[in-house]
Amino acid sequence: MSEKIEIRTSGAPAPAHTFSQGVRKGPFVQVSGQGPVDPVTNEYLYPGDVAAQTTRTLENVKAIVEASGASFDDVVMLRVYLTKREDFSIMNGAYGEFVAANTTGDVLPSRTTVFTGLPREEMLVEIDAVAIV
Repeated sequence: MSEKIEIRTSGAPAPAHTFSQGVRKGPFVQVSGQGPVDPVTNEYLYPGDVAAQTTRTLENVKAIVEASGASFDDVVMLRVYLTKREDFSIMNGAYGEFVAANTTGDVLPSRTTVFTGLPREEMLVEIDAVAIV
């Protein structure tokens, strides 16, 4: 049985005291939901700009994936949570640019997009990930 290992990096925002940035068990890596937060200041960025928030959020996800020993190419699933349906196409454009720039080969990660409320009013997007090392 493989050990469960906490993933922690200064390249992504510090986690709340109730969860880890990510967890690795064997080859599986689960990244906790990330938002558009600056990893240095822990401040929410880009109010009202879903494209910039999407990119910052994916940068945080990528930092945690890399801290686990995986690469963004090892991501098999991304789950996107949006507060507004009308932001979908803007998010999708920023998401597509980021994923294309950070993935080699022809196989992109799977994705689910859900419209929901998020923990902070300034958050327009939250993203989590699963990677296989």
